Amino acid sequence: MGKIALLVPREEMVYQAHNILQEKSYREKHYEISIMKVVRTRNIVTEAREAIAGGASIIIARGLQASMIKQYTDIPVIEIVITAQEMALLIVKARQILKKPNPVIAVVGFRNMFCDMSYFDSIYDIELRTFYAPNNEQLRAYALRAVEEKVDLIIGGEVAVEAAAEHNVPSLFLSNTEDSLRNAFSMAESVSYAMDVEKKNAAQMETLLDYSFGGVVNADGRGRITAVNPLMEDLLGRQRAEIVGRSLTEIFPDLDEGQVERTLKGGGEGCSAFLQLKSGSVFAILAPVLIEGRADGAILTCHKMKRKSAEKEKVGETRRDAAVIALGRFQDMLQESAAMEDCIHQARLYALSDLPVLMEGEAGTERRLMAQSIHNESARCRKGFVHVSCAGLGEEEQCALLFDDGGAAARADGGSILVEDVEWLTPANQFRLLSLIRYKKRCGKAPAKNSHADVRVMAMAGEPGGLQEAVGEGSFRKELYYLLQGLRLEIPPMRKRPEDLKRKLEYSLRESCERFQRYHQLEKEAMAFLLSCPWRGNLYQIENFCERLVLTASRRVIGREEAERIYRELYGEDEWETGVWQDADAGDGEGQDGTCPQPESAAYPLSTRRTQLLRALAENDNSRSRTAEALGISKATLWRWMKKYGIVQKDGTKMNKN
Repeated sequence: MGKIALLVPREEMVYQAHNILQEKSYREKHYEISIMKVVRTRNIVTEAREAIAGGASIIIARGLQASMIKQYTDIPVIEIVITAQEMALLIVKARQILKKPNPVIAVVGFRNMFCDMSYFDSIYDIELRTFYAPNNEQLRAYALRAVEEKVDLIIGGEVAVEAAAEHNVPSLFLSNTEDSLRNAFSMAESVSYAMDVEKKNAAQMETLLDYSFGGVVNADGRGRITAVNPLMEDLLGRQRAEIVGRSLTEIFPDLDEGQVERTLKGGGEGCSAFLQLKSGSVFAILAPVLIEGRADGAILTCHKMKRKSAEKEKVGETRRDAAVIALGRFQDMLQESAAMEDCIHQARLYALSDLPVLMEGEAGTERRLMAQSIHNESARCRKGFVHVSCAGLGEEEQCALLFDDGGAAARADGGSILVEDVEWLTPANQFRLLSLIRYKKRCGKAPAKNSHADVRVMAMAGEPGGLQEAVGEGSFRKELYYLLQGLRLEIPPMRKRPEDLKRKLEYSLRESCERFQRYHQLEKEAMAFLLSCPWRGNLYQIENFCERLVLTASRRVIGREEAERIYRELYGEDEWETGVWQDADAGDGEGQDGTCPQPESAAYPLSTRRTQLLRALAENDNSRSRTAEALGISKATLWRWMKKYGIVQKDGTKMNKN
């Protein structure tokens, strides 16, 4: 228990305190009141400061003196409050002095000095008037108001008694019995215990911070950093004074602001991420500090990651590191839409793993940028990143590109490789990729040259669903497919991300205007038209269209007609209609009658498409392969369209695959 100082205005109160402390219950508690002193009010602040300097952590005082100590120091003050029994004794004594029926008695002081006296009038047959001063300076004025109201007797402290004496009004000093002191001691004991617990918790937290094997940051409910440990200072390369008081996302820019906000406001769940600090890559966990189910702050812990070490290189062997550096980061991507925010959240989780990732998405979506971002947020970020495409290559070329000594797996050893158009791999190279993923073996042309290669594989298929269809057709190994699709990531197209689409259009138009020193604006109707377009080429198509629009626009304000004219010039009527039709395929499904559902903004009769499909299938003997080739689309796209329009054989079975 901390040291307690008792500062009171009357000698009798010190005697009462001595008597209480001699009781057995207080002796057993080792109650330590280091100072018990009678102090005049004018000296109370000085005496309180001396007591604090002497080690007192709590002060017990009364009335005006307690208020002054509170005002001029920052130490906890326990106020001695007059109990109902003590007030009753004073009232009885006042009636004995006055010896008159229904006397008018005034109580002068501060509200916090007194108990509840609501029923004293009826209980003691008196008229009780209270004069509670709001501050020290007005206490005498309130005592004089009691005198002016011609009360019969005044009960109060030194100031009130002096004012009553000056005007010959009877008075009683507000004296205590041992009851009020006992209450004050009990409260001081509770406050001291709470302070001891808080000190203990603070000491434990400080020890945890100082001796933790990882970096630790403590933040308050607003996300402001309140404490860091020395190891975190080393990880950040900053001093404590540079860190404390700043926000978590300011010191750790790789932390997702949305996740931090959800952790601090929602409570219950934390988040994890890889962070790039000055000392390197660390794995971080942000956990809420919960009090009665509500987050009252958070603790961020950071640990350096250790990857499984690769086999030792042969003595004298020179490492060839021709891998490129991945520059893409998650924050570089448009992510204002809920669909993309969810996708990036999933990708951040995938970055924690070392398993392969299969990225699917339409042409022009951020698949390559997503792969670079996953690499840069992973434990492999310090190593190389190699991106290769398998399309149009023969077996030997693919093997050399991926698995030979100068191939991607060797160049990115310890890092990541992105295999684009993975469905083009030949069966032999599919087996080699499976061995690389599963067994970390890089199998060249000659089995004797097999060597260890520690790389993470990320793969891209040419079209969403294309890899699954290749498995169904038997052209892609099932084992490899199931290895790849465990961490599958589908990047939504721009038409499903309206907020991102609008931002991309605005940014691309502004960038083109700045590049060519032109000043154009889009009318609302023109922007509405562009937002309704399918944008099958996504980012690439949007960027090229905006540049064409700015270069050829004849007026400063671009209207819908001009935007629509250029779109149709670039992509044609059929492209627009097909795009809308494909977008409808991603909607709610068929109509109740099995016909094509009409999209809200469609301006073309989509029912003709079902007729065209049926005609094309009939002309090609219901062969999906030949029909897709005739229509200039992939078999996966054809199959989705067929499913959409309910195109089945007369017996109810699916159409032939071949």
